Amino acid sequence: MALNGLMNSDPDKAIPLLERFLQGNQPSRLKERALFVLAQSDNPKARQILLQAARGNSNPDLQLKAINYLSIMGSKENRQILAELYAGSNDMSVKRAVLHGFMISGDRDHLLQAAKSEKNPDLRMEAIHQLGISGGQAELWQLYQAEPTVEVKETILHSMFIGGNSDKLLEVARGEKDARLRKAAIHSLGLMGGEHTGAALVSMYSSESDPSIRGEIVTALFIQGNAKGMVDLARKENNPEMMKMIVSKLSIMGSKDATEYMLELLSK
Repeated sequence: MALNGLMNSDPDKAIPLLERFLQGNQPSRLKERALFVLAQSDNPKARQILLQAARGNSNPDLQLKAINYLSIMGSKENRQILAELYAGSNDMSVKRAVLHGFMISGDRDHLLQAAKSEKNPDLRMEAIHQLGISGGQAELWQLYQAEPTVEVKETILHSMFIGGNSDKLLEVARGEKDARLRKAAIHSLGLMGGEHTGAALVSMYSSESDPSIRGEIVTALFIQGNAKGMVDLARKENNPEMMKMIVSKLSIMGSKDATEYMLELLSK
């Protein structure tokens, strides 16, 4: 409270004191608080100290906190500084913090750049994940179309799921040539739920010939708790194995639609 009050009333006196806090033997909690107070200031000297901390020049333990404060402030200049930090660091924790910072500040351009060009697979996956959280669905679709590997495409699909992009997931589920990716998209649609996705899955089932894809659709409807959709499939299903799979899942759903269908089967 004293630090805040001094910073508001007399920055010229407060800033050197805060700088000494950061360089001294104060407890980490107080150092983090001092850094937070500096981050709230437009004073050029305060900003310089914050940037030094973000670069790890003053105290490596405070570097990640400083990166976070730069992200929260979210100016164009700060985003560029974060990009420079990312490019100039070999520290995985720093790079992860910067990627998280890009997400916080809404910097999808730099996230996309990292997702495209990062050589470290873990960091690349992290960039894709942060794109999903930040709502970068157009960027994810751009990545998906250009990506040659199934593993990375699966990560992109998961990020689409995080962002609630059911339309593109349905597009992949219907038109993707790779069965593994189709299954991944269908599984995500099952987790998303909703009448729109449920109806689309039921429709997809009718035109699908691959038993493994059909099985994935049934599982997705089961995850949704969509007993009505599964009953619709069961009534039209002629394959005994698929029928058995649907009925076995319906039997443990505890739904009115499922119960009525079980009674219907027993009455035949």
